[in-house]
Amino acid sequence: MLSLAFLAGGLLLAGLALAPPERRGETLGALEALPFQVSDTLFTRPPAPLRPGDVALDAISAGDLMARLELADFDWQPQAEVLPDGGVRYRYRRREGDPKLSIEQIRALMVDPPRFEQERQAISDLLDHLQRVGVQVVLGPPRKAGAAGEWDPAARTIRIKSEVVDQGSATFALVLNHEAIHVAQSCRRGGVSAPPKQLGLSISARPQAQGQLNDPIYANLSPLERQLEQEAYAHQHQLEQGAALISQECRPPAALLGGRAAARP
Repeated sequence: MLSLAFLAGGLLLAGLALAPPERRGETLGALEALPFQVSDTLFTRPPAPLRPGDVALDAISAGDLMARLELADFDWQPQAEVLPDGGVRYRYRRREGDPKLSIEQIRALMVDPPRFEQERQAISDLLDHLQRVGVQVVLGPPRKAGAAGEWDPAARTIRIKSEVVDQGSATFALVLNHEAIHVAQSCRRGGVSAPPKQLGLSISARPQAQGQLNDPIYANLSPLERQLEQEAYAHQHQLEQGAALISQECRPPAALLGGRAAARP
């Protein structure tokens, strides 16, 4: 019986990634209190160039991604092993926080294994919505050590570790949805290149998600950063939420070419 945990990771605030730890809370607090104007230039310039080894998830590579996810999902199907004495041992994988399964439940999953069609559809919808608003999604190591995913507004890029694909559709959908919520937080302030701002959603996260916020990767978060992460964790399991929030909060770059973009309140 295997257990698998994942860490969604976080966001890089534009121009603040290198701020000294003792100054970050003060700087972010000041940013939160100030209006933010987003110019056409921020929306029309291309996302950051790919780094060596990066794979951009565009319309062509998305098919390869789905194929890899489908193969990875097969590993989540329970397996029966016949022992030398004639007995049977069952092996299955479960994610951290999932309940243990009974023998009857395991056998039922072997007869009708999960297909993860909803998760793969959510991934496809998210990639489409993100591309429409000018956000680049890349398979490549995040800059923040230990993170599985990361939103960088200055680069207009979501980075997801390639290893997350091997954890299957359910985990990949959670990580991508988490980062898409951060994108919507940026759009709430004025645009995808803006420092994120809370959306005003509930921050009552699942106990598992709340526990992940205690991971050392989040040790030096400012109060604002923690609130942003709590909001993303609280809603990442609602796989339709990321696409809905992007539709609500973000505007495609083409809509801004005729004039200057005004900041959202």
